[in-house]
Amino acid sequence: MTTTLTRPQLVHWRTAIFTIFFVTGLGFASWASRLPSVKATLEIDDFGVGALLFVMGASSIVGLSLANIVVARWGARRGMVFTVSAFGAGVLIAGFGVQFAESYGVTAVGLAFMGLGMASTDVMMNVEAAAVEQAFERTLMPMFHAFFSLGTVAGAGVGVGMAAWGVGVAWHLWAAGVLVLVSGLVALIYVPVHEVATGDDEPTLSRGERFRAMMQVWRDPRTYAIGIIMLGMAFAEGSATDWLTIAVVDGHNESEATGAVALTVFSVAMTVFRMIGGPLVDRIGRVWALRALAVTAGIGLILFILAPSTPIAFVGVALWGAGASLGFPLGMSAAADDPKKAAASVSAAATIGYLAFLCGPPVLGWISHQIGILSTLWIIVGLIALSGLASGAAKPIAGSKVGAGHH
Repeated sequence: MTTTLTRPQLVHWRTAIFTIFFVTGLGFASWASRLPSVKATLEIDDFGVGALLFVMGASSIVGLSLANIVVARWGARRGMVFTVSAFGAGVLIAGFGVQFAESYGVTAVGLAFMGLGMASTDVMMNVEAAAVEQAFERTLMPMFHAFFSLGTVAGAGVGVGMAAWGVGVAWHLWAAGVLVLVSGLVALIYVPVHEVATGDDEPTLSRGERFRAMMQVWRDPRTYAIGIIMLGMAFAEGSATDWLTIAVVDGHNESEATGAVALTVFSVAMTVFRMIGGPLVDRIGRVWALRALAVTAGIGLILFILAPSTPIAFVGVALWGAGASLGFPLGMSAAADDPKKAAASVSAAATIGYLAFLCGPPVLGWISHQIGILSTLWIIVGLIALSGLASGAAKPIAGSKVGAGHH
């Protein structure tokens, strides 16, 4: 068990996890921002790009599955030494594969390491973030996810500059990869080593017994209810990331530039709400916050679909982004309420969320091909409503002081 930490040690711990969230977002966005250059350099078509992204997605699922085993055996802090290293190495390998090897296979290997490292790190950093929340006894998970969002904004912004200045993909990704490795591994020095928690009246479990106990989470109905919350909001977030610009252009007959501005509005609204969401949750409670934001996201999306003018559509986009901002982080926070099951529950919740992110875009694409993009978005309205109805499952368990409200 972790010994009692001083206030400075708690602050260092929190800052370290903020850093890991930020560099993970930065590393991912650095790669994503150079996809046009990757496509041109490797001389591949959209199908080839899609196959590369599939490799990353498939390895992400493997990473989610392995995260449980790693945390049960070594703990989140020790595990992240390996997973952050794998992610950073993947960024470096991908850069080499694109620019110097000019090899589709080498690039795919890099993406496999990136997906594996990023997804497993995602579980572990959320486990640690939830532990930080419990230590501070207030809602911090939205702020952690805001740092991931800030990392993606920084990575994408730098990527735009690198592309505009003609900087090679390798040099860009190598710089990003080194930053991920150095910042991530230095940050982990300030993360305390602590075993998976057990009750004071419980005997210490062996690693095997602890692992089997962690697997029991898949038999808990609360896991699936939290999964529904995250599924709806993951679709709400992912559909905007992948389809908002197309919906503005094809659905509302606006320019590509207007579509880009709409996506920026969505991202800014989401990031800002993640930064200010913690105090709101501590005031009204996790459940009511999720319900209110589900209504906000639903109204925003409906407003966007039916908007008679571009300004009204933009108001809808802002509400959509604000409403979708806290579903994923608060689902993670709820999953981690019980320290004994935190790693397993977060892994299960993250798996459901990741599946929505990975499977959502192609499914929506196929449906929109049949009925049009704006009509397809009504499906997301339904999923947001379902998420809101399931919000009661996020009620903090007995003994948890995070997300109960009235702070």
